[in-house]
Amino acid sequence: MPRVRILVLTSSTGAGHDARAQAFAEWCFELYRHEVDVRIEQMLEKSSGFFSAGVNFYNWIQKKSPWLHKAFYLFVELLSFLNKSSVSFGRAYYERVLLEYKPHLVFSVHDCLNRGYFQLARKVLGAENVRCATYCGEFSGGFGYSVNWVEPSADLYISRTGTARDYAVKIGMARDRTRVRGHLMQPRQHTEILKAEARTAFIEERLELRSDLFTVFLATGGNGANNHLDLLPKLLPHAGRVQAIVICGRNREAYNQLVHWRAEHPEFNCFVDGFSEEVHLLMQVSDAIVTRGGTTTCAKALHFRCPIIFNAIGGIMPQEELTVKFFRNGAGAELIANAADFERVIGAWMENRRTYDRLRANFLKLRYEEDPTLVVRELVDLAQEASGTDLQPGPFPPKPRKVDGTATPFGK
Repeated sequence: MPRVRILVLTSSTGAGHDARAQAFAEWCFELYRHEVDVRIEQMLEKSSGFFSAGVNFYNWIQKKSPWLHKAFYLFVELLSFLNKSSVSFGRAYYERVLLEYKPHLVFSVHDCLNRGYFQLARKVLGAENVRCATYCGEFSGGFGYSVNWVEPSADLYISRTGTARDYAVKIGMARDRTRVRGHLMQPRQHTEILKAEARTAFIEERLELRSDLFTVFLATGGNGANNHLDLLPKLLPHAGRVQAIVICGRNREAYNQLVHWRAEHPEFNCFVDGFSEEVHLLMQVSDAIVTRGGTTTCAKALHFRCPIIFNAIGGIMPQEELTVKFFRNGAGAELIANAADFERVIGAWMENRRTYDRLRANFLKLRYEEDPTLVVRELVDLAQEASGTDLQPGPFPPKPRKVDGTATPFGK
């Protein structure tokens, strides 16, 4: 039986929260094996029909009308009053999970699952028997940084950047209980690093593209919201110098349309896939990525040295504005409001490659290296305070595992 139990609270508003929850669970198994048990609960959807409808509406907004989210964001901020000291909607389900599982640590990776949830966990389990922690994935503070991220009684508050940490302190979190840590990516994303030969093999053999062309990665989130068919035609005039990697998420209609578009333009090198588990590899073979301001994708792009062109077509959601602000202020990242803007950016880069080189150099200055196991060990240590155990993590591979360019077939 596991000696340490950790309950992770998440929700599928976008894909980033769930991705971090999964990454944490994988790290715990990588380092502690069966000594640490992680139970992931999509608490909003499973605990309340009201919250479930809100999650669905959020994802619809993200896919269809990002500009609407400003009003929705202000509505969600009201939870800071509803859950000031306990859980309002979905309390019965959450209490049942606490009593059944008896976690030593309640770990939230979602803004709406901090306030009230930590207080109720202590009330149900006893303050001496449980610890509470938050991982906030935002890049900066200001409008879009939900006040619900900060529950002042949290035992540990983890921020992705110093800028975001300072804002958390400003709105009520004690500085001595905050940490600035890495991006909480899956273990394989830290070990699967493409060296020069593997990079060439990956591009040429698995993607069937050319290794000597400027590669633009048109990305999307898991729900498949995208503007690929508007942007791809703007690359056609540069077909001799530019190629594209395109993923569609779980949007089958978009995938079908893009496969048809590619067939109609044989002069342009283009790789098309649906939902991909290999985004970390695709970034490593790309010169730039076009994406919305989702924190998970942008964090990976930074880690894998792939400069970002922010897709602001249809508007920017408030929490995405935090990401855009961080990269625009810190690295002068490009932002496009329409296809003409995209045409201008690519045209400028092709006309004068030094323009791109300068942007990439500024982008890389925002990177920092960190032991990816540090944040996991700190969280497990916190759980051990409540469980009374003393576990030691196992070794993590000190060198990147080789990624064979001819390995398992990938999409075409």
